[in-house]
Amino acid sequence: MSIVKEEAIKLIQELPEECTFTDIMAELYFRQKVEKGLKDIEEGRVMSQEEVRKRIPMYL
Repeated sequence: MSIVKEEAIKLIQELPEECTFTDIMAELYFRQKVEKGLKDIEEGRVMSQEEVRKRIPMYL
């Protein structure tokens, strides 16, 4: 079994018994985004706080 499948199974087993499919998908999505963020940091794909402040008005 692949590491990804093993991690997904472990994550699901740690959720409460009464969780829904939506809860499971939300947890998996959150985990995926955290992993991507950590990889971005490792690979130097980051912005300074100053650059973020300059870009924020573009999205508001």
